[in-house]
Amino acid sequence: MTLAKKIPLPSILARVVMITSFTLPATLLAQQADHNEHEEHDEHAEIEEIVVSSTRNRRSFADQPTRVEVLAGEEINEKANMKPGDIRMLLNESTGIHVQQTSPTSFNSSIRIQGLDGKYTQLLRDGMPLFGGFSGSLSLLQIAPLDLQQVEVIKGANSTLYGGGAISGLVNLISKRPAGEPETSVLLNATSARGLDASAFSSGWRGDLGGTVFTSYNRSEGYDPADNGLSAIPKFERWTFAPKLFFEGERSRGNIGLSAVVEDRLGGEMAFINGDRSRPAFFEKSETSRLSSQFDYSRQLSSGRELVVRNSISHFDRELILPDWQFSGVQFSSFSEAHVLGYLGAIDWVAGVTVQTEDFDHRPLSANDFNHDFSHSTFGGFFQGTASLTDTISVESGLRIDHSSNYGNFLLPRVSLMYQLDDATTLRLGGGLGYSTPSLFSDDAEDLHYQNVRPLEASRLDAERSAGVNMDLNRSFELEQGVDLNVNLLLFYTQVDDPLRLLRQADDTYAFAQPYDRLDTRGSEINARFTWGDLKLFLGYTYTDVQEHRGNETRDYPLVPRSRLNNVLVYERHGDLRVGLEAYYYGPQTLNDGSDSKSYWIYGLMMEKYINEDSSVFLNFENFTDTRQTRFESIYGGPIQNPEFRDIYAPLDGFVINGGVKLTF
Repeated sequence: MTLAKKIPLPSILARVVMITSFTLPATLLAQQADHNEHEEHDEHAEIEEIVVSSTRNRRSFADQPTRVEVLAGEEINEKANMKPGDIRMLLNESTGIHVQQTSPTSFNSSIRIQGLDGKYTQLLRDGMPLFGGFSGSLSLLQIAPLDLQQVEVIKGANSTLYGGGAISGLVNLISKRPAGEPETSVLLNATSARGLDASAFSSGWRGDLGGTVFTSYNRSEGYDPADNGLSAIPKFERWTFAPKLFFEGERSRGNIGLSAVVEDRLGGEMAFINGDRSRPAFFEKSETSRLSSQFDYSRQLSSGRELVVRNSISHFDRELILPDWQFSGVQFSSFSEAHVLGYLGAIDWVAGVTVQTEDFDHRPLSANDFNHDFSHSTFGGFFQGTASLTDTISVESGLRIDHSSNYGNFLLPRVSLMYQLDDATTLRLGGGLGYSTPSLFSDDAEDLHYQNVRPLEASRLDAERSAGVNMDLNRSFELEQGVDLNVNLLLFYTQVDDPLRLLRQADDTYAFAQPYDRLDTRGSEINARFTWGDLKLFLGYTYTDVQEHRGNETRDYPLVPRSRLNNVLVYERHGDLRVGLEAYYYGPQTLNDGSDSKSYWIYGLMMEKYINEDSSVFLNFENFTDTRQTRFESIYGGPIQNPEFRDIYAPLDGFVINGGVKLTF
């Protein structure tokens, strides 16, 4: 039975349907069907209301015309047990999101939503961009999950509210606020891959003033499971310190925070990592420091409207060192926004202005090196309104106008429609335009360590522009008392015109160019969640088809699994025991040389036992079948002192055991 053909679709989605219609076999399972609902663990449990901030309206979660996926509470805690030092696993095991490793020895990674490169996804912290540019490839590795309240994911074009870069979607990391009672949480973790994580979060109020403090220490000694002499996990040491002050008045509230991250990372030959300097060796050393500030203030006006002012400033210093090359510089970026929320009859609306700046100060090693200094600023204004047309139909529409100092003006409309077919069935349709300005800091340039990469020439390049649509159908079933089933189908299509590529030149340098007419991605996500008492089964499938077009020539976009399966079975007695079994399938991927990679499965087992309401111990067997690309083939050619790395399409770290303890005071 072809699910997509049974759903009435508007003509604009017909092209997607022809590509993504397929028969759903019984084996298609998923990690997570709908991140949107909280569940009662027993008859006395409270259901916490989910508040969504990314859509900038005052509606409840269920009344949002825009499709939002929320990872909160249990999901964040579960993934924190598995990867306490970063958020890669938290995102990678969601349907439609793929965390792509871009470096075989340093572990650098980027987020791909619906098959598109990481540069098309905005990564936000409390609605503000802090992680782009030169810092982008390390951001996922330097964000620990312990101080996160929830993660909001919106797939598809979202440039109306958030400007350039949100072509494939956005990930908004929402920080914890102080609770009513003082709270301190501590997480300690050790791994069989010679890793150690220690994190602590504390919060509380005193009168009208509150505060949170997050600190973490993460380290690894370097790990080579393939015994090929190269690090699959680099040696690193990272410190994080992030205090935040909250204040509340009769009609206002706000917060101001700082965050400091310092990290030394060394990948490459294990002999060099372990201190052998007796011979030439390949290594990749990255020294980074990140200092950022955040300010958020809101005030209830006498008219009933709400004024919100936000600002973030980020200073990122990175030095990248290889045996015969060095690239370093300082990125200084800022973001400021002021918006007003209000009501106009049945419409709740938001209107605002933004200013975003980015400056990069390159420190060339010699006078003969290319100089990559640049400065860029963007000014924007936006308006969005949300209204209920009837008891069953709601619409959200907005318009943004941006002016880029280097690439001109952009007009960005967007619309979303929600139709409540009945109490258990919801249909959402959405679409919009987006753009992304050319940036030096692409995955391809990072892969080359910026060596022999020519500076961007803004006069020769155009901004990438996009148009995208999606359709989402959600259906809930209550089969019998205590047995629930939730099924969700998402269809998507996005086209990006003039995609930017880094091409090798005749003189062995690399230059940014736009050789292809367009890049498009189309596909579907199917999720199902089955709950029966203490058992939960999450079932899901992602189909992604990404292609580049030049004239009559079409080629598959590299390193995108066309098919992915997510399977998670969880047994949980709330407050006592949680056991989960996971299985993930990755289909063949087209490589840069035109060949196809192998398909593979990854299996995991996680357990958590609560000692009492304030403490628990956890144990995780990640990838216990030891699936590794190095078991399929060597990941490099040539001498190990000067390796030529192949595309990375599968894990390199293999089977890893980790375990630890969580304490709450």
